[in-house]
Amino acid sequence: MSFRLAAYGVCLDGGRVLLARYVSPVGDGSWWTLPGGQVEFGEDPVDAVVRELEEETGLVGVVEELLGVDSRVIPAHEAKRGVPHQNVGVFYGVRVVGGVMRPEANGETAEAVWTPVAEISELDRSAVVDVGVGLVTQRPASGHLPPVVVGGLVRH
Repeated sequence: MSFRLAAYGVCLDGGRVLLARYVSPVGDGSWWTLPGGQVEFGEDPVDAVVRELEEETGLVGVVEELLGVDSRVIPAHEAKRGVPHQNVGVFYGVRVVGGVMRPEANGETAEAVWTPVAEISELDRSAVVDVGVGLVTQRPASGHLPPVVVGGLVRH
């Protein structure tokens, strides 16, 4: 089994959310996700989401609130490494305060775009997009949503 703690930023601007297009390094395509990624050993998740936002998009952000936490186990037959994988994602509401949007230098994020929330369901995307947008729009008191169903345009 493998485990990953990740921090994701939900950046809103009016009716739009900031998405990053991830390009798989193993050649299995590209899809949209939220800016964010792995929390490094010893790193605070708040610092991780701000670091990842800048690395992936060139934008500088300030964490305004904790939106919630999502935990999912990906079965071995669906996981990239062929072993069961648990991803725990911490989702933050982040306000962009500066920077210049650009692709990630020497990374896996090809571009970042402000996308109307109403158009998200039409995109090939990571489940974290649905979780983050669900947390910011539904505001569950528990900070937790029912699991997002993976399939069709939604992937792990």
